[in-house]
Amino acid sequence: MSKDIRIKKGLDLKLKGEADRNVASVTRSKVYAIKPSDFHGVTPKMVVKEGATVKAGDVIFYSKNDEAVKFVSPVSGTIQEIVRGEKRVILEIRITADAQDAAVEHSKKNPNDLSEKEVKEQLLASGCWPFIKQRPYDVVANAADTPKAIFVSGINSAPLAGDLNFTLADKKEALQAGFTALTKLTSGKVHVTVAPNADFMPAVNGVSIHKGSGKHPVGLVSTQIASIDPLNKGERVWVVQIEDVAIIGELFLTGKVNFERTVALTGTGFEKPSYVKVIAGAQMSDVVANNIKDGNFRIISGNVLTGDKKSKDGFLGFYHNQVTAIPEGDDYDFFGWNKPQPNKFSVYRAMLFSFLTPNKKYDLNTNTNGEHRGFVLTGEYEKVCPLDIYPMQLLKAILVKDIDQMEALGIYEVAPEDFALTEFVDVSKQDHQRIVRQGLDLMIKEVG
Repeated sequence: MSKDIRIKKGLDLKLKGEADRNVASVTRSKVYAIKPSDFHGVTPKMVVKEGATVKAGDVIFYSKNDEAVKFVSPVSGTIQEIVRGEKRVILEIRITADAQDAAVEHSKKNPNDLSEKEVKEQLLASGCWPFIKQRPYDVVANAADTPKAIFVSGINSAPLAGDLNFTLADKKEALQAGFTALTKLTSGKVHVTVAPNADFMPAVNGVSIHKGSGKHPVGLVSTQIASIDPLNKGERVWVVQIEDVAIIGELFLTGKVNFERTVALTGTGFEKPSYVKVIAGAQMSDVVANNIKDGNFRIISGNVLTGDKKSKDGFLGFYHNQVTAIPEGDDYDFFGWNKPQPNKFSVYRAMLFSFLTPNKKYDLNTNTNGEHRGFVLTGEYEKVCPLDIYPMQLLKAILVKDIDQMEALGIYEVAPEDFALTEFVDVSKQDHQRIVRQGLDLMIKEVG
């Protein structure tokens, strides 16, 4: 049975720089990179060396913890460099793209005719398995598990996120094949939550479609899981981004993995906020070429709440469908805390004006407007967190490594992204997402 999810707690951060509904042309990158850090918890075991020639879809490395989970090249070309950090940790694998576009070909298969085992084999062999993540812990799913359900969010509620009605307009056939494949992987249902105006979703047997509305984080999958089928201790669910469901569907329709994404370029740092079609791992200088303004702007792979800071020499994240550019906040206002500032946003009434203009859009910079300090009780965490948890108590339990309290306070229900809004409204400037990630890692180590 479908449910209507209406979220009242939360916060819509209204920023200037929404992408126009057109696809701008960009030059194809000469260099791409795969970063093992995009796949939390994965320790890579390389299968290629520098100088090796690869096709798109050739295996670059696999997970030491699960050799069946493979990570493949997004393009054809030559392994330019394996960049290592301290203790020879692999930071990224850079690939120089060639013009041949040679790709590994897999069998075209109708997911309707396949068993669970055959669908898994296709996803693992093609390198599409990392698109599937597991809750609890927000890590790449274990292929040996069978989840009680699979959740897909069809709502982009993050600040300046792309319009799925636009980016998925021509993906209905791929989505149908992708969702059909996902239904083979669970003994339960595949749950998809979409906005009331969504028109990209095909009808698929075994898929329950729910309607979601309200403030961010209505688009986060943890919010949807809590409303539809809450997670209990010992249970597993899997989650997939809807854009990645389309990539999985294309694999079964064409026999090839196509890592091309329609990426939204957003924020006031762009001359013309728009969309571009690029391949995952593209160099950022090519993604933003001829569009980024002159000046001091921070480039973020992802959205402003959960994305990663990048330089132009950096690369688009594996899971990211958005690039944001906003002014760098490395300047400070003299007595800024003590005077009205109508161009700044605050959930508190400190700036005097933002609460009077709830629909106003802001050009915010990266300044946190404060320094790190001990937790301050304000009651604002609970106003922006719709999950049935006590956010501050959970954060404190994680900091003191109290596993019993972490379990009692709902550590299994959350992922780092669920604490992005509490981090944003936090006057004590604590790094909530990092703390939650540490807590989840501790649970993996101690509980498994």
